[in-house]
Amino acid sequence: MAVPAFQMEKLSNRITRIFAPSRELMYLVEGDDRAALLDSGCGIGFVRPLIKRLTDKPLVVLLTHGHIDHAMGASEFPPENVYINKEDAYVYQENASHAFRKGGLCLIGPAGQAVVPEEDFTPERPITAYRDLKEGDRFDLGGISVEVYACPGHTRGTLVMLIPQARALLLGDACNSRTFLFGEESTSVEEYQESLIKLEKALAGKYDVVLSSHGDGWLAPGIMGENIALCQRILDGTADQEPFEFQGSHGLIADAIAEPRHGNIVYHPEHIRR
Repeated sequence: MAVPAFQMEKLSNRITRIFAPSRELMYLVEGDDRAALLDSGCGIGFVRPLIKRLTDKPLVVLLTHGHIDHAMGASEFPPENVYINKEDAYVYQENASHAFRKGGLCLIGPAGQAVVPEEDFTPERPITAYRDLKEGDRFDLGGISVEVYACPGHTRGTLVMLIPQARALLLGDACNSRTFLFGEESTSVEEYQESLIKLEKALAGKYDVVLSSHGDGWLAPGIMGENIALCQRILDGTADQEPFEFQGSHGLIADAIAEPRHGNIVYHPEHIRR
């Protein structure tokens, strides 16, 4: 079975949302002088030909974190142009192996059936080939820029990307409508709340639009505040405890009736306090 083509949606003359065939989203930001690809998909099918059709400017690839569905397509691009927070080396190392990728997380087909031909996987590449990315980094693309902020929680190296001229914020998996905090690579709920409080303060008044890496690509502008409050409910013992399972891992959904695009957290009852 051939991998379906990547699809795209122009959000503005500067920003293009790209839909991977394996359902995750990435964003191309094009300036007057160069461009930036925010996340790279899970490395099933090849996004680089689409990027080349969209822009001929020099390109940097900025990864929000090291999970398979955000970082594995980066091996299509010259390694010196790819940036990732090296705090996520432990996550990336496991996720980058061909055996892990073939295990079904991003594969296309009913019930996780492995239907992707070998030749449609991007090559493996170690994280040591890439440049470090950290809070405070800024990429001037010419007329538009990308600014990097840290948000340890989903993973310890999770970052978010602000596009100040567009007043747009990409939260990746740092804060979304099903924020995963129940994995071994996640911080405690208490630490995550601290990260969100710091991030919300740093970004106050700097954005109007919140972009997501999953679903339809949109999140409620107040989602960080919603998740801060939900963290407090978990810490107080008043959050919901609806069972949740993903790829063999189990957690609890903190808000059983949360609306799409709004905050929610999947947590582990033994990983609430630091």
